[in-house]
Amino acid sequence: MSGGLTLCGAPLGNPLDASPRLRAVLATASIVAAEDTRRLLRLARELDIVVSGKIVSYFDGNEAERTPGLVSAMLEGSTVALVTDGGMPSVSDPGYRLVVAALDAGLPISCVPGPSAVTTALALSGLPSDRFCFEGFLPRRPGSRRARLAELASEQRTLVFFEAPHRAPETLADMVSAFGPERRAALCRELTKTYEEVRRGTLGTLASASEFRGEITLVVEGASATRPDDDTLKAEISELVASGMSKRDAAATVAEAHNLPKRDIYQLTLGG
Repeated sequence: MSGGLTLCGAPLGNPLDASPRLRAVLATASIVAAEDTRRLLRLARELDIVVSGKIVSYFDGNEAERTPGLVSAMLEGSTVALVTDGGMPSVSDPGYRLVVAALDAGLPISCVPGPSAVTTALALSGLPSDRFCFEGFLPRRPGSRRARLAELASEQRTLVFFEAPHRAPETLADMVSAFGPERRAALCRELTKTYEEVRRGTLGTLASASEFRGEITLVVEGASATRPDDDTLKAEISELVASGMSKRDAAATVAEAHNLPKRDIYQLTLGG
């Protein structure tokens, strides 16, 4: 008889957010595959449970190697609980590969819903939450990151990103260039933990912060639904140039006024 896979939504930081069902699944699963086995054992102590099944590590570096063995174990009747360091497995965390493999093998998959940094940050941000899109981690290479942000500059839905603290200053600077300094945003760090902090303001204000620590979720306001047509924008630029401003500065001023990417508006000045 086949076993199955259960995806376990784990607390982001506060163990009191764990559900009774999460406790039961972790305590009774045949195998618990954990992104960090030490964190799993700490969570178990905090939840006052004993993990009775076999504990194995399952993280980015060994997903490919571990997945076939876990699938074989499930086909032989084992129940596997997959838990990451916090939040939902497979959402910018290990797990997607195992889900696909389990589906291909015809195995049942269930989910223990749990805390999500995405929706927690969105709710705390004070930005529109009726429509949003989750972008996860942006590319690490500066050129690729800037290209992706340029593609998102006209996205009208609220945007949610994950970012590492050491890359946050560069990412915010690139967002200022791509989205404009006046776009509203919220920087949420250490969600549900002792030193939880939510900084709200414009991208320009957030980018000037001097300290970034902990796990970061960025929520950014979507683009305005009403963009003036090119002729209107060119007329505004021409008026500023006539007053003595350079084309580049005029384009930057108009872009900031309409919360539009400077690069796109500057292109309107080329060719005379």
